Order: sequence, then structure tokens, then C-alpha cells
Amino acid sequence: MTPIRIRRLLLALGLGFSALGAVAQSPSAPDAKALKFIVPFPPGSGTDTSARYYARKVTELTGQSVVVENKPGANGFIAVRAVLGAPADGTTVFVGSNSTLAVNAALFKQLPYDPVADFSPLSMLMRAPALMIAPPQLPQANLQEFIQAARAKPADFSYGSGSAGYQLMAELFNDSARTQIMGVPFKGASEAVTAVASGTVQLAFAEMTSAQELVKSGRIRALAVASDKRSGVLPQVPTASEAGLPGFTAYSWVAAAVNSRTPKEETDKLAALFTRIANLPETRDFYERIGAEVMRGGPQEMRAFQQDEIRLWKRIAAQAKVEQQ
Repeated sequence: MTPIRIRRLLLALGLGFSALGAVAQSPSAPDAKALKFIVPFPPGSGTDTSARYYARKVTELTGQSVVVENKPGANGFIAVRAVLGAPADGTTVFVGSNSTLAVNAALFKQLPYDPVADFSPLSMLMRAPALMIAPPQLPQANLQEFIQAARAKPADFSYGSGSAGYQLMAELFNDSARTQIMGVPFKGASEAVTAVASGTVQLAFAEMTSAQELVKSGRIRALAVASDKRSGVLPQVPTASEAGLPGFTAYSWVAAAVNSRTPKEETDKLAALFTRIANLPETRDFYERIGAEVMRGGPQEMRAFQQDEIRLWKRIAAQAKVEQQ
């Protein structure tokens, strides 16, 4: 076929030579491998929200497609197993939290994975203060009254936890408030929040990112925010210190990692991409809107932070006399 006839055929199909070249050079061309983000919690959690935001930005910046897979339950073990069982080629990213990357090390005698040795860190993503939430029909008007009632009749109170992190936050609360509220485990934070809304449990710790709209709508009550300052998205909610529990703070955080067997070249590429996204003004604005903040830090900073967190939560578990599972 002559060049003239080829040109006419392309024009008939609505394509010019420049368009054809664009298709060949597109980063989203079929030969580009899709990334997979594995999340250990259900849709709607703060970890899931971060994963989906970063997935969207990766596609916008590179043209590479990203699939977010939620694998909740079993304290994050299901998701971890999926990541460590996938090919270590840089196409599977674990978007985990303080629970899976730090707190589990304090709660379990024998973890089926090593949160440090089995993962190569990519980047910190965000952190958010925990909300202490209760049913809207709770008779106690504030945190002080809640603590007094829980001390007087501990059998009437229980807390829900959707992850190891929230369990330890609640046990830290028990220790700080001198209460003995029993825990009820759930598959994820959203289930624990639903249990609070229905009155099945009387207390839970929840991420600001996932619970703020339920507070605004009146479906749940916020007794306090566990941070050193009030949140800009729920300014009417007092800090724990203001509400009568001096010095009590608790944060959840999200970070990204890959299988430690992943080639360094692939790990470095992903780390640079995640850092690029973290530094976008849009990322800062996104997290501020949902009551969180960007955590900047590449692989080295994330590793140091993770190890500090493991030591912190082990100390808290010992202090609160939490029996290892």
C-alpha cells in the first residue's frame, strides 16, 4: 500500500500521523502494567480514601491505570498475604495503616508477617486525629459524665474496634480514664461506627476522615477529638484535654509500602512518584478538607517513623496490660 493510500485510510478513520504517534507514546498504552493498591480495610475507611486519592493522581500524572482492592478482616492479615503473595515486581502496593504496619507488632505474640522485614517503605501519606464517638441517644452529656458512668457500671458499656490500632486506642483510654470498658471486634472501622450509631456499643475511636459527616448529620456524637488542638472540620468538638482527659491524644496514619523482595529500581520509582503526589498543593487541600494532614517523608523517614511507632505501641500495650493474642 502506498504512503498516499495509507494517509487516506488514516484520515478516513479520523486519525492523522500525529494522533497515531500520540497513541504509541501514551503512558496508558496497553503494554503498560496496571498497578494494584491493596487496602486492608473496607471502602470508606480513611486508608481506603487515601488509596483512592493516590490511585487517581498516579493515573493523572503517568497515565498508568490503578486498581484499588479492599481486603478487610483478620487484623489486616488477608491483605498482607495478598501483597506478599503477589509478584514482587513493583506492580502491587500495600496501602496500610498504623494497625498493620505498627500496632499488630504490639498485639500479637507471633505475627504471620514481619511489618519491617517483609516490606520496603515508599512514603508516608497522611495522619488524622481519632474521634471518640458515641450513640446519639447516649444519656451522658459529655466525656466527663461518660467516664463517671463507665466507672460506676462497667458492664453497661462496651467499645467497638475495627482494627488493632483502634483497639489499642480504646485500651489506652481505659488506662487513662481508669475505666474497664470491654471491647467488641469488627472487620473494619465502618462496621464499628455503624455499631455505635445503632447503640450496639457505646464508644469507638474513628478516623476524622470517615466519621465527620456522620457527626454533622447527627447519626453519631463526638465526645472529643484525641489531638492537641481542635479540628477545623469539627471546631465545636472539644479536645480530650478540654473534655476532661488531660494529655490524651491518638492518631491514625496511612503509609505505602511494597514487598521487600521488589527490585530497588522499581521501589525507588514508586517512592519518587508518591513523594511527588504528597508535595502537590492539591494533596494538602484534599486532606485538610477531610480533617487530616499530609505526612511527608520518603522511605528512610517512613522506616524510622514506623520503628518508633512499634516501640510506642508496645509500650502502650504493656502499660495498659493488654494481653497479647
